[in-house]
Amino acid sequence: MRRREFITVVGSAVTWPLAAHPQQAGVPVIGFMSSRSLEDSTHLLAAFRQGLGETGFTEGQNVAIEFRWAQGQYQRLPEFAADLVNRRVAAFTAVGGETSALAAKQATSTIPIVFSSADPVKSGLVESYNRPGGNATGYALITTEMEPKRFGLLHELVPGVPLIGALLNPSVPEAARQSSELEQAARAVGRRLFIAKASDDDGLHAAFSLLLQQGIGALLVAADAYFDTRRDRIIAFAAQNRLPAVYHFREYAVAGGLVSYAPSITEAYRQVGVYTGRVLKGEKPADLPIVHPTKFDFVINMKTAKVLGLEIPPTMLARADEVID
Repeated sequence: MRRREFITVVGSAVTWPLAAHPQQAGVPVIGFMSSRSLEDSTHLLAAFRQGLGETGFTEGQNVAIEFRWAQGQYQRLPEFAADLVNRRVAAFTAVGGETSALAAKQATSTIPIVFSSADPVKSGLVESYNRPGGNATGYALITTEMEPKRFGLLHELVPGVPLIGALLNPSVPEAARQSSELEQAARAVGRRLFIAKASDDDGLHAAFSLLLQQGIGALLVAADAYFDTRRDRIIAFAAQNRLPAVYHFREYAVAGGLVSYAPSITEAYRQVGVYTGRVLKGEKPADLPIVHPTKFDFVINMKTAKVLGLEIPPTMLARADEVID
C-alpha cells in the first residue's frame, strides 16, 4: 500500500544508436553518460524522457541521444566523455553518481553539462548551489550523505544484533566520507560495525565471504552505482543468509530488499531531463540553480520482513512512504 502520492513515469526504454534515427540537419544530439547499466535504468530513462518532453523535446523527432553505459566500471567514463566531446554533442547528461559528472566536467569546459551528483559544490562541479557558474548544473541527489540515517534505521530494526556489516565501494570519491560517517554513526549508538569493500565482481564475492566469516547479523549496502548494477545479486545474498538489510533507492525494496531510504531517483532523472531541455533551448547552466530533492522514498517490504521473521516496529511503519505487502 502507498502512503503518499508517488510520481509514475511511463514510456519506451528502448535506446537507439544515433545512426538509427532519421535526422534532419541541425537536430541537437545529447551525450547521455551513466555509471549504471541500461538493464537497471529503463525506468529512469522513462523519467528522463518525460522531463525532456516537458520542455518540448522528443527523441527521434527533434533531438537525438548518444548513450554510454559504464556498467559500474568507473574507469570507462573518461573515455566515454572524450568520445562524446569529439562527436560534438550539444549537451551532456551525466548521471549515475559523482564520477560520471566529474568525467564530463574534465572533458569539456564549454559543452553544457546536466548532472545528478551527491554534493556538487564539495566535489568542485559547481561554484555554489544558487549560482553554479561554469558549464554545469543539475540535481543534488543526496544519497551517500544519508548513510548515517540508513544505519539508524537498521539499528532501529534489529536492536539486538551484535555486529552490523556494511558493503562499500572504495573506488568512488565519496567512499572515505561514507566509511567515516558510518563508523561515527555506529559509535554514537554503541554498535559494532564491520565494513567490507568491493569495486568489481571478484571483490564482491570476496566481500560476501568476509561478511559471513565475521558473523554479521544485518547488512547496510552503501549507495553506489556499481552496486546498483548488481542489485539482484546483493539482494539474493541477503535473502540466502537471512540478513535484514537496508539500501538506498526504492528499486531495491521493490526487487525484494527489506528497507530502502533515499531521495526519489525517478524524480531526479525527470528533473535532469527538464534541465537538459532547457540548456538545449539556450539557457546557460551557470544561471540554473542546483535542484534539491523534495521527495524521499522510505519503503518497507513486508513480504521480506515476514520471510525473515522480523517484526517491523509500528512507529517505523507509520513513518513509511510505501509498504509493500
